[in-house]
Amino acid sequence: MKRTKLFTGLLLVLAVPAAMACSAPPPAMMDIDANSYYTDAHHSVIDPVLRARNIANTKPIDDFLAQVAKSASQGDAACALEWLGSWAGQRALTGKLSSEQAWYVRKWTLGGMALSYARVKPAASAAQRQAIEAWFKTLADATMAHSDAHKGTRNNHYYWEGLAVTAVGGVTGDERYLGWGRKVFEHAMGQVAADGSLPPEMERGAKALHYHVFAAVPLVMSASILDIRSPKLDQLMRFTIAAAQDPSAMEKATGFAQERANASEMSFAIIYARHEGRAELMPAKANFQPRLGGDLNLPNPLEHLAPRKSQ
Repeated sequence: MKRTKLFTGLLLVLAVPAAMACSAPPPAMMDIDANSYYTDAHHSVIDPVLRARNIANTKPIDDFLAQVAKSASQGDAACALEWLGSWAGQRALTGKLSSEQAWYVRKWTLGGMALSYARVKPAASAAQRQAIEAWFKTLADATMAHSDAHKGTRNNHYYWEGLAVTAVGGVTGDERYLGWGRKVFEHAMGQVAADGSLPPEMERGAKALHYHVFAAVPLVMSASILDIRSPKLDQLMRFTIAAAQDPSAMEKATGFAQERANASEMSFAIIYARHEGRAELMPAKANFQPRLGGDLNLPNPLEHLAPRKSQ
């Protein structure tokens, strides 16, 4: 009996550090103050001062998303839900948005939060689910309204809006959001050229390769959530992966030397690989992306996985 009590006591003591590891949620950010930092017509040349200002102003939001993604990926559902519930209760990110860049920040954040929430939703109480999901829907509704009113080029930003709304549809089960996400995905596939490129991203000068990668990220996750297999997406993936390995053809087509894509930028391929069963495309390195729900080596509950195949 004494040994049993001692063992139980030791377990309780050992459990304390884990419980204390979750710090109190930060104050909710209501407004988003963000600014563009490109200086040329191609949106490819960065002003370092403007970029530093943008990073500083959006850091509290990025830090919040990173912590939620980390907690969700490491199985600390209580912490992730506490943080999400805190900001949901305060209706965070529903205040003034300073610029179009601020809308970008909000959709990236919404998508990442929804994908992280998918990992921990089974542990959420009824009250937490109601508050968090209602908040997500408010943000998704605003995203759709803003996007539908936008008259500019439908490029990678539209695809990220599609992912944010699709992820909200996935975690809430609301077909309205899933349907809007399908519309965005289908529009994107209609933009894929015969060679697999995306014309709006080919206009990005030295960053054409970077933005093909950036555009492919939300599209492969949306396809997995919606369980869509598209020959056009296959073309885009082949084109993007080939250009990352050898950008010479893209450089000839654009007239600009391309910034090389690094391994972390290409890590989204694991999502595509799981959906298509392509084992040879699955990297084994650490793969943490807060905007995609954290650790990409751990399949997201919203993904539709296919049996592995090689080709």
